Amino acid sequence: MKRFITPVFLILCLCLPMFAHALTPQEAYALSSGETEDRLKTLEQIIEHADPRAIVLIQALSDDSVKIAEHQVYVLQGTKVIDPVTGETLVLPANAEDVVSNNRMRGELDGALASLSLFSPDQTLRMKSIKSMLKEPDTGKLPLLEKALKVETVEALKVQLSFAKAAIEINSSDDAIRLASIKTLSASKTPETQRILNDRMGQESNAQIKAEIKNALQQIQSALAWGERLGVIFTGLSLGSILLLVALGLAITYGLMGVINMAHGELMMVGAYATYVVQVFFRTHYPQWFDAYLFVAIPVSFLTSAVVGAIIERVVLKFLYGRPLETLLATWGISLMLMQLVRSIFGAQNVGVENPVWMSGGIEVLANLILPWNRMLIIVFAGLVLLGMSLLIGRTRLGLFVRGVTQNRPMASCMGVNTSRVDTYAFALGSGIAGLAGCALSQIGNVGPDLGQSYIVDSFMVVVLGGVGQLMGSVYAAIGLGVINKLLEGVAGAVLAKIAVLVFIIIFIQKRPQGLFAMKGRSAD
Repeated sequence: MKRFITPVFLILCLCLPMFAHALTPQEAYALSSGETEDRLKTLEQIIEHADPRAIVLIQALSDDSVKIAEHQVYVLQGTKVIDPVTGETLVLPANAEDVVSNNRMRGELDGALASLSLFSPDQTLRMKSIKSMLKEPDTGKLPLLEKALKVETVEALKVQLSFAKAAIEINSSDDAIRLASIKTLSASKTPETQRILNDRMGQESNAQIKAEIKNALQQIQSALAWGERLGVIFTGLSLGSILLLVALGLAITYGLMGVINMAHGELMMVGAYATYVVQVFFRTHYPQWFDAYLFVAIPVSFLTSAVVGAIIERVVLKFLYGRPLETLLATWGISLMLMQLVRSIFGAQNVGVENPVWMSGGIEVLANLILPWNRMLIIVFAGLVLLGMSLLIGRTRLGLFVRGVTQNRPMASCMGVNTSRVDTYAFALGSGIAGLAGCALSQIGNVGPDLGQSYIVDSFMVVVLGGVGQLMGSVYAAIGLGVINKLLEGVAGAVLAKIAVLVFIIIFIQKRPQGLFAMKGRSAD
């Protein structure tokens, strides 16, 4: 029979010269059969020898993917059956029996798997195992850590191993060892290290060591404080980018057209539900392309909200231009209708929109600062939408018509501009941008019928604070409000922070009614 060696075992075999002992067929069989106590003794021996090939067998035992027959152990890997000792492909005999592990055995297997992962060829798996040991220091694992330190070749992992070793030795009865451990841990600026040192502080009786712990805690607290500050700033920028996306569409419908559109939040909600529909369609019909659904959802959400906005403008708002109170009441009624329509179609409960794989996770900048990919990409997306909108308004024929109609409608009409059509295009554009905001918001939270109500007031504040009709003013206002709001939340709480921001805007508008950036030239008249 032709035999094959799996790629995993080829890698593991390269690691064998580092160890004095390799997993034997007898150990593999003893670990897979017999009484629990005997199996646990074998497991202890395997962990002590730290053979990386045992990882495959232990993982298979934990997954109930092991069978035995005539002193031979068979590991099932999908359609393949391999020998856990050599990695060779085997033929499963008909009389092979399942290996059953009780809860106690499963717990020990999981612990052993975490320990032996220190010697895995996979660097990511080794780092995960080290961090697990750092979070839960265990004196019994000290020999494994020392052995791993001797064979580890990656400098960053060696540093983390030294931290994990120090986290265990900090509870040593030897003062010199405890002191050395504290000095080592002071270089690890993480919340886990802070917790370990705080725990030791409560137990320590030596005054000199207590002073060292206090000094180390001050260093760690200083480093973590920077992570917290940067985290608040990033969260503020993230909130600001969301407010900007929401306010950009309103900057056209309200800032340029003068329509107080209370249904703007519901147009954003329409874009979010359009994203949800696209996600469901891809999951049902094209699951293999699911991670690409967002590239389809972006134009769909824009077009869906733009069409709804165009219908609203043609059916209702075209008869109400120049009458702000009537537009406010009419669009408020439309917002209620849209919310009820969504409840009738999708239900009153929130729906979840799943992130594509490439938007999951984040970048660990500091020990207590992880920047999520979804929020970073929304910031970039907001910048791209702003750039596209600026080019459209400033460099295209449609933008020229919109600016002309906004500044002097009668003169634009005399020059042959179809002002009614321009109004529809402009309102549809603002509505479509609201749909893009809804698409972005669906990536960081649940989508529900009341989604737009949470942002409509904030978006109006951004437009008014930035200056009516001023796109760059909206940018500064959105980012500023986002950062200030998050800074105040850390001091006064979410509710008081919102009230403080509102009071600030009221006072600011009283002193400067034109906002941050005033209209210049004829457009100011």
